[in-house]
Amino acid sequence: MPKRTFHTYISILVTLFVWIPVQAYAQEQKAAPIKAAYSADQVSPSTYVIHGPVASPTPENQGFMNNPAFIIGDTGVIVIDSGSTVQVGDMVVKMIKTVSDLPVVATFSTHIHGDHWLGNQAIAEAYPNAKHYAHPNMIEQANAGEGQSWVDQMLTLSEGASAGTIFYPPDITVNEATQLTIAGKTFVIYHDTIAHTNTDVSILLKDESVLFLGDTVMKNRVGRMDDGNFKGLIAFLDRMLALDAEVYVPGHGATGSKQVVEEFQGLMNTIYTTVEEHYEGGLTDFEIKPLVENKIVDPESWSDLDEALGKLVSLAYLEVEEDSF
Repeated sequence: MPKRTFHTYISILVTLFVWIPVQAYAQEQKAAPIKAAYSADQVSPSTYVIHGPVASPTPENQGFMNNPAFIIGDTGVIVIDSGSTVQVGDMVVKMIKTVSDLPVVATFSTHIHGDHWLGNQAIAEAYPNAKHYAHPNMIEQANAGEGQSWVDQMLTLSEGASAGTIFYPPDITVNEATQLTIAGKTFVIYHDTIAHTNTDVSILLKDESVLFLGDTVMKNRVGRMDDGNFKGLIAFLDRMLALDAEVYVPGHGATGSKQVVEEFQGLMNTIYTTVEEHYEGGLTDFEIKPLVENKIVDPESWSDLDEALGKLVSLAYLEVEEDSF
């Protein structure tokens, strides 16, 4: 056993005096568990998805809004996008236990937005030996302030329903073309420079042809593009369609076939190409918005389109403008 120096003991004591009170405070202040009943929907022989509400975080949904998924491996369980709060993470742990007695051995976080990964805290508390994977950009941004920012956002938007959540960022990097086998299951990672964000990874469960897309695809939800790039996203989705997976799991909304990808890509493409066309004609983003609205197929099927479209058109306009120089 290596000899511990005086400085080592001081470091341990400081860690204890800081970490234990923080943890104790978080536990004392922890909000109530998720109240609504959700199911773990089996989408392939070993894969389950808990489909969250297609909505923004609210007190009513207690901040739950994404699609946590888990895969039952030979010796352990792999979680993808553990959820938006410690309460959601706790629910995911309970749901896993209804299907398998195996421990969680790994998590993947598909991108920086905390509604997908703040549940890692619950996984780490229940399974301290689990490994946590994400793109290096995501890990860097989470540790540089985005993690705490998302904790604060969720607390505000849920009006306290996420209280007790502490950000627990991944610490093992994966990138384009990473392939790894965990608990007997083989995963392949896909990443482009920028799509929904510059932190996105899509994850193919190779054994069963299930593709987890994070927020590069949403079903019946528009979402945000503040950190993304329309052209990059559209091109990335061409790659995902070319994989010809059997099951596509979006970040929000129902799991399905490649039609889920085609519909979302079609929406993003309509917004971008319409803006591009009329930017060249000298129109402003304000003038272009109604022209985009008129081109969207079945606009009622997108839950937050009215609130999101103006900003999406403005972001596409800025992107087209930048590309024109």
